[in-house]
Amino acid sequence: MAAGEGRRLEPLTNRRPKPMIPVGNQPVLEYVVEAVADAGIDDIVLVVGYKRDRIQTYFGDGNDWGVDVSYAVQEKQLGTGHAVLQAEPHVDGAFVVLNGDRIIEPGVVEQVIDAPREAGDAVMAVTRSKRPGDYGVVTTDGDRATDIAEKPGPHGSASEIINAGVYGFDDSVFAAIRACDVGPDGELAITSALDRLISRATVRCVRYRGQWVDLTHLWDVVSVNASVLDWFGAGIAETATVESGAVVADAVDVGGDARIGANAALRPNVTLGDNVVVGSNAVLSNAVVFPGAVIDDGAVVRDAVVGEDARVGPNTTVVGGDADVVVDGTYHEGVTFGGVLGDYADVGGGVLVEPGTRLGDDAIVESGATLTGAISPETEVRRG
Repeated sequence: MAAGEGRRLEPLTNRRPKPMIPVGNQPVLEYVVEAVADAGIDDIVLVVGYKRDRIQTYFGDGNDWGVDVSYAVQEKQLGTGHAVLQAEPHVDGAFVVLNGDRIIEPGVVEQVIDAPREAGDAVMAVTRSKRPGDYGVVTTDGDRATDIAEKPGPHGSASEIINAGVYGFDDSVFAAIRACDVGPDGELAITSALDRLISRATVRCVRYRGQWVDLTHLWDVVSVNASVLDWFGAGIAETATVESGAVVADAVDVGGDARIGANAALRPNVTLGDNVVVGSNAVLSNAVVFPGAVIDDGAVVRDAVVGEDARVGPNTTVVGGDADVVVDGTYHEGVTFGGVLGDYADVGGGVLVEPGTRLGDDAIVESGATLTGAISPETEVRRG
């Protein structure tokens, strides 16, 4: 399922769908496709919608990954259950459903495929989370699910067991989805169908203890990037240039034709996309820099995301550290998030970017200004 927009990830999703946000120098969705392929599945249907051309152009027919990729289009994003229905013409017999924004190991896909079940049964992978209230909290009796509570919040979680977003179904699930009521948000959720199946005691759980991260909020881009570099490794592309005196830590991934200036320092958990330029004496730590961006001389960027073709001026500082951020009316306290600078944003020299700042695409910031909070796209920020 890769049709969603990801509004909580704006401005990064203004020009790309959520599953195409890059971490470790490849889109999140590519890790999912690789996991599915490594699990032995060679026929993949991508349900696409919002800015689907970005996905279809990138993955094509799937030949580069050794799989056959076809596409089902969800013209309006009306929920995960509705998304699964769009794939019905492409499905014959048993199939696996995955979220396109959660990075998992091939093993969980294999577990779901191999789980014993009878006709009409569903299989759901479950895992543990330190933030179960942000997901679907699952109550089990042995290997059967007895209840699923969707995002009950930090104080409404009866357990740490959550829905991992990997399902095994057969054709009967389509009728179960159609029998569900549309929610108050106008969406038809796959969890509604699971509720219906749970009431019939036909949802079997498989417990997954491996790698599992998802992309929900802007600060997740930074933490997921760090996890990806740890799990899959990092390195410097052969066509990248590292000038004299620059220091590059082990947990850093540098894309093709990137240039790291003299005496710059790339500390752990940094990803530089293709054609990124890092000026002399610049310092980056725990940061994701999209392709074509420029980090000028002496700039400091911590715990942050810098958008495609954006510029961070000389001696500008993205302070980093903990921030309190409000997203869609929900207050998030003490998240590690220096901020995000949108695509094509131009930040002048000597700017101070306070923790939690969200600068929109194409914004222009005058030298010496201070940035804080959420700033709309195409805004011109002058020194106050």
